[in-house]
Amino acid sequence: MTRTIIFTEKAPKPIGPYSQAVGVGNFLFVSGQIPIDPSTGQLVKGGVREQTERVLENVKAILEAAGFSLSNVAWVFVALKDLSKFSEFNEVYSRYFKENPPARMTVEVSNLPGGALVEISVIAVKD
Repeated sequence: MTRTIIFTEKAPKPIGPYSQAVGVGNFLFVSGQIPIDPSTGQLVKGGVREQTERVLENVKAILEAAGFSLSNVAWVFVALKDLSKFSEFNEVYSRYFKENPPARMTVEVSNLPGGALVEISVIAVKD
């Protein structure tokens, strides 16, 4: 199967040796995204709500660059710096995945790149 590397200027440029996403067949594997504003290259200001929104906008931009949408997301991995902020995170997340939400795993981590409060990676699939 052919691998397709996905890149869009509408999401943060990779800050290491990885691709924003890789397509394989009908699957798209999106690398972990942190709340970097692609227009400034800086971490967005604010708390978990603001950072979750930026991360999901970054994920959405990568999906769209590959011809996918949020409705194609089958699995989500979430890393939160502080699980006590889960309800704030979930409030924003639920706006992006209103119907038929994907499977999800959420864990608390001790640290994230750039001091981010949240990082999200997804796997999407098309029929």
